[in-house]
Amino acid sequence: MGRVAIVTDSTSDLPEDLRRERDITMVPLNVHFGDEVYRDQIDLSSDQFLARLKTTSTLPTTSQPAPAVFAETFRHLARDHDSIVAVLISEKLSGTLQSATLAKQEIGDAIPIEIVDSRSASLGLGLQVLRAADLADRNLDAATIANRLRVETAANHLVFFVDSLEFLQRNGRIGRAAALIGGVLQLKPLLRVDEGQVVPFERTRTRAKAILGLIEFVRGFPHAERIGVLSTSGEQEGNAVADRLAEETQRSRAEINVVEMGPVISTHVGPGAIGVALYEGEII
Repeated sequence: MGRVAIVTDSTSDLPEDLRRERDITMVPLNVHFGDEVYRDQIDLSSDQFLARLKTTSTLPTTSQPAPAVFAETFRHLARDHDSIVAVLISEKLSGTLQSATLAKQEIGDAIPIEIVDSRSASLGLGLQVLRAADLADRNLDAATIANRLRVETAANHLVFFVDSLEFLQRNGRIGRAAALIGGVLQLKPLLRVDEGQVVPFERTRTRAKAILGLIEFVRGFPHAERIGVLSTSGEQEGNAVADRLAEETQRSRAEINVVEMGPVISTHVGPGAIGVALYEGEII
């Protein structure tokens, strides 16, 4: 079989060293502070973004990569790969997949390209990308890898909570009514990405109970193949949740990925967010 290139976008929140180790190519989305534009996780790190968020009066916005950025990436990979699988953020959350599709049309027959809608984001997308890399290592062809991922979409889960629903509501990722209720009652509701959209999952009143809700959610999948923790609340809290998950699931702590959400995802969830992602395992 020929070499299959695995491509994702920056909202997968996979650390650079892990992407390099697994030979995963990342296409960045953009973060805007007024007229200033930064490439997600290239020109602006998570720490730099959160530090700026505390001091700026200009609220950030985000945008998808231009089709030309994907086209350039695809052409570059075509030099030493026979096909490409691009696993991207949910089409319902971003126009990134549309940009990749336009780039594929521009490339034409230069190289076969499979584009997969993860119907997720952050590490919910990231775990699917790692799954794609696993399948590529098994010398499966691009079409087979893409079809496996599409069949397994429902085996991937992302549950999280935010410190304030303001960011999600402001960016149109959750309804005004849900944000208003959560704000007035000072709730920390658990949210999940379902069919590519952010929806309410469980009502919790405090941060401690929300974290317990995340732990309980993961306990409901005792045989999950991969588990990860994602946060914008700092490395310490993310690691503490991962430690508890390792104890509750009786697995090695080294098996649990812990990532900081990048600037684009952080723009939509705000500081203080934390969540869990898991992949149940291969569907036969």
